[in-house]
Amino acid sequence: MRALVISGGGSKGAFGGGVAQYLLQEKGCKYDILIGSSTGSLLIPHLALGEVDKIHRIYTNVDMGKIFDINPFVVKHKNDVDVVTINHFNVLLQFLKRKRTFGESYKLRKYIRRSFTLKEFTQLKASGCDIVVTVTNLSKNEVEYKSIKDFEYSEFCDWIWISCNYIPFMSLAKKDNYEYGDGGFSSLVPIREAINRGASEIDVVILETEVQISPKNIGKNPFSLMIDLFQILLNQVEKHDITIGKLAANNKDVKLNLYYTPTTLTDNALIFDKRKMKQWWKQGFEYAKNKSELMSDNLQ
Repeated sequence: MRALVISGGGSKGAFGGGVAQYLLQEKGCKYDILIGSSTGSLLIPHLALGEVDKIHRIYTNVDMGKIFDINPFVVKHKNDVDVVTINHFNVLLQFLKRKRTFGESYKLRKYIRRSFTLKEFTQLKASGCDIVVTVTNLSKNEVEYKSIKDFEYSEFCDWIWISCNYIPFMSLAKKDNYEYGDGGFSSLVPIREAINRGASEIDVVILETEVQISPKNIGKNPFSLMIDLFQILLNQVEKHDITIGKLAANNKDVKLNLYYTPTTLTDNALIFDKRKMKQWWKQGFEYAKNKSELMSDNLQ
C-alpha cells in the first residue's frame, strides 16, 4: 500500500499542496492511506478525492479573516519583512472573558464545513481510502489519530479543525470530556502511523527545510518571541518524528520519499498571505518535479 503523509506547517501547507499536485497529476500516484497533521489535515480529504484545483483555490484565497473570530496578531510590513505584534485589544478582550487562549478560530471550523461537503465526505468514505487526521489530547498528554472510517461527517470535520488549532493562539477544543489542540504538538510528521497502518511506500511532505540554512531572527517583542519559541520546540518534535519514522521504515523495509522545503518560506506560518501562498504552491510543484527528474536521472 502507498501512503501520503503531510506535516504541519500552517500557511506553508500551500507548498505541500503543490508537491501533492505533482505527485497526483504528473506522476499518477494512487494512495491507499493519507495522513495529515495540522495543515496537512486540511489538505488530505481534497487530495484523496483528486480535487486538486479546488484545494488550490481554497489555499490561495484564504486569509486571516476566514480563520480567526478573534485575531491575536497585528502584522506590519517593514522593508519586505513581516513583523508580528500583539493585538492588544483582542487579547485584552480574551482575558476579560476569562478565556485561556489569545485568539479564537471558530471561523475556520465553518470554513472547513463549507469547503468539504457532506457529499464529498460520503464519496470519500465509500472509496475505502483511509483518511487520518492527527490531534493532540492535551488532557491525556498523548497523540490520537482519527480515521474517516470511524466517524460521521460533522464529527470528522471537527477533528480536522481540532488538528489545526495552534493553541494558545487559536481555539482550545473540548470533546468527550477531553481538551484537544493541534496535532503537531505530539506528531508533526506522522510517518510511523502510516507504517503501522500497513504502508509499504510513503511520500512524506515536510514543511520545513532539512537543515537550517541561516540563523533564525528571534522575535523583537514578547509575543513574537513566544511564537519563535513554539517553532523551535516543534522543530524538535519534527526531527524526532522523522528519526523514528526512518528507523521504523528500515525495520519493516518501507520505502520513504521525503520532500522538504528547499528554502525557509516564512518565520511565522500563522500569517496567511494569499500572494505568498500562491508562490509557495507553485514552488512546491516545481520542487517535486525537479526532485523526481533528478531521481530518474540517478537511476539511469
